[in-house]
Parts: sequence; C-alpha cells; structure tokens
Amino acid sequence: MSEWGQIGPESYRRPAPSHPSREGYVGQHQSPSGPYLYPGAPVENLPVPRSSRGKEQLHRFAGLGIGLASVVSEHVLSHPMIVLRRQCQVHHNAQWFHLTPFTLFLPMYHIQTHQSLTTLWKGIGSTLMVKGIGVATESVISELTPLPREVNRHSSLKKLTEHIFLKGLSLIVITPFYAASLVESVQSEIASERPGVFDCLREGTSRLLSMSSKQMTRLLPVWKLFFPTVTYGLLHYVISSLAQYTVLVSVRADMTERKPQAADEKTVEQSIYETYYPELIATFTGNLLADTVLFPLETVLHRLNLQGTRTIIDNTDTGLGVVPIITRYEGTADCFWSIMTEEGIGGLYKGFGALLLQYTLHAILLKMTKLMFERLSEEASPPIPSMPPTGRSIPPVHVSFTGVPPDPRLQGRDPRFDGDYAAWGSPAGPQ
Repeated sequence: MSEWGQIGPESYRRPAPSHPSREGYVGQHQSPSGPYLYPGAPVENLPVPRSSRGKEQLHRFAGLGIGLASVVSEHVLSHPMIVLRRQCQVHHNAQWFHLTPFTLFLPMYHIQTHQSLTTLWKGIGSTLMVKGIGVATESVISELTPLPREVNRHSSLKKLTEHIFLKGLSLIVITPFYAASLVESVQSEIASERPGVFDCLREGTSRLLSMSSKQMTRLLPVWKLFFPTVTYGLLHYVISSLAQYTVLVSVRADMTERKPQAADEKTVEQSIYETYYPELIATFTGNLLADTVLFPLETVLHRLNLQGTRTIIDNTDTGLGVVPIITRYEGTADCFWSIMTEEGIGGLYKGFGALLLQYTLHAILLKMTKLMFERLSEEASPPIPSMPPTGRSIPPVHVSFTGVPPDPRLQGRDPRFDGDYAAWGSPAGPQ
C-alpha cells in the first residue's frame, strides 16, 4: 500500500502534513469554512480579526477628530464671544454692563453689519501665536532645567511645586506678547489699521526689551504686568486642573456603575464614548469654573494691559461708533479699587453675558459630540447574536478535512477512518 495520504478516492489524496519542526509548517489547514487549527497550534499563527483592526482605526480617527474639534470649539467658534467680552471689560465708560447674553445681540448685529464679516474674529492669529509661544517656552525650560512639564496625581509635593514654578516662568515670558495680542483683539477695524502677521511678535519683543515706559505716556512698564498676569494664569491653571480631575473621576465612576458587570473585567473593551467623552466634559467644566471665578481679576488684567496703548474699541453700548480707552491706573490694587468706586461691583463683571453665551454654544457642541460618540460606539460594537430558543436542538455540523463528506464504504476498509477526523490534522498524522 502506498503512503497514508493517498489512500481512498481522489478527494482524499492529499500530502501528509509535515512536522511542526519542518520548514513551511504553519499550524493550520485551509478548508471552505476557514482555517482548521489543530490543538496546541501557536497563537502567533492565528489571523488577526478584521473587526479588531477596524476598531483600532476607528478609535484613532476618533481621537484625531476630537483633538481638532476641541481646538475649533475653543479658539475658532468661541473667539467672537471672547472679543466681545474683552471689549466690554475694558470699556470703562460703558452704560450697559451686559451681565446677561440678551443685551449683546443688538450690539453684535450692528458691529457685524457696519464692519467686515470677519470683524469678530480679529486677533485670532495672535491669540494662537501666544499659546504657541507658551508651549514652546515650557518645552525649552523643561529641557534645560529639571522642572517637570507634566505631573499626575501620584507626583510628590516637590514635583508639583516645580511644575507650578515652570508655569510661572512661562507666563512671565508671554506677558508682553499677551498684551500685544489683547490690543489686536479689541481694537476697532473702523479706526485702526489691520495688523500684520508678525506685529504681535514685534510689539511684544519691543515691550519686553524696554522693561520701562516713557515718562509722557500712561503705558505701564512690563514688570508691573508680571504679577497680575502670573497670578491669573496660575490660578486659572490650578482651578481648572482640580475641577477637571474631579469631574473626570466622577464621570468615569458613574459609567463604571452603569456598565453591566462582566466575568472578566479586563476583557471589557471601552467604547469611543467611554474613552473620550469624560475628558471633554471635564475640560468644559474646568474652564467654565475657572473663567467664572476669575472673571473680576481678568477684567483688572485686561485694563492694565491696555492702558497707554492708544487703543480705540467699538462702542459696546450700541455697536455704532468707536470709543477711545483713556485710563490712569497705577497698578493692580489701584485698578481694582477704582473700578469698585466708580463703577461698582458690576464693573468687575462687565461682559459676563458674553462668557455665558460662549459656554452655551460650547455646551450645545458638546451635546452634539455626545450623540455622535454614542452613534459611533453602536456601530463599532455590533450586537452579540442571541442564543437559539430553549427546546430547539442544534443540528450537528460535520466538518471534513477536505470539505467533502467521507465515504462510509471506506470506513469499513481501513480502520484509520474509524477514528476522529481531527486526527488527520495532527502534526504526526494517524498512527
């Protein structure tokens, strides 16, 4: 008799499987229903499911889209509200304080009608430039010094202090550039020339190098702006970070409680909604809380930065005409008490309605993002097919080695056919 792989009709004439140690052995044989794996086959030979690769790509694209959406919502969509808020804050002679969003609609309409279509997006380039300078400054300082750029909840008190000190140094560097960017974002396009791309860098550098103002101007020396700028920046960072951490832990704990318990928690894969949405809601809450608490200090900071720059802003009372900014503050404390005396406590909250309108639009965008996440999570995680009803038997499925049913007549001729057909797929073959 010939080799065992050639016994029987033509359908059974297949070469004997080689030993695992021999070349070309892959540990599996192809059949019409898919690869057949013998017991103990190497795991690395298993094919990667297409669904897993699809989920990884979907998570990658979702992360990229979320990053872009965060930048767009924080800087592009919110910038018109930031411009209105700053103009209201520095308008010391304003009759309307705009503490609610409803009083802002008429001035916004007039400003948009009588000026260019992009008037409320003025200064957005310099704003992004200042943020870039801050990030670059932190990177350079952290590379040249042992100050850590990033910390977590497990960091020691020393590391946290060094991290805050790094933030303070970065804020000192960007102070003159922030002042130049503020001028570009509040000045009226009717009475001012459109600034160039690098005007913010030029004005900030000249103000940083001078370190003092001329005798005949009301421009405050830049060193007097260090204290309010650093104080505001550090407080905003600390408040927003603490709020973000608290909200993130709370939201994720709530999601974990609502999630059905599995036998093995490590096998439970997080959906796109569970991965990214808690971070978005935490960032939103942290920024809202910090901006609300520090709004009076921001008003003082903007007035000090704008003093002596000969800036002309839009009339925030009606939206028609322009108003020059002429103030004479000696410092942070003098500015605060002057506002309280001349304008009352409401003067510290001028333009607060623009802040409410800004985060209202942000909340709407966040709600739309949540619906999108839920939809993507449903598509990425298809429902598991249910088991057949009780009482119905599942017909046995006979799987042959070659995809052709065995001939019963051969089972009587050769005892090797009487065993389990899985033995034909073993490395050594039937004995």
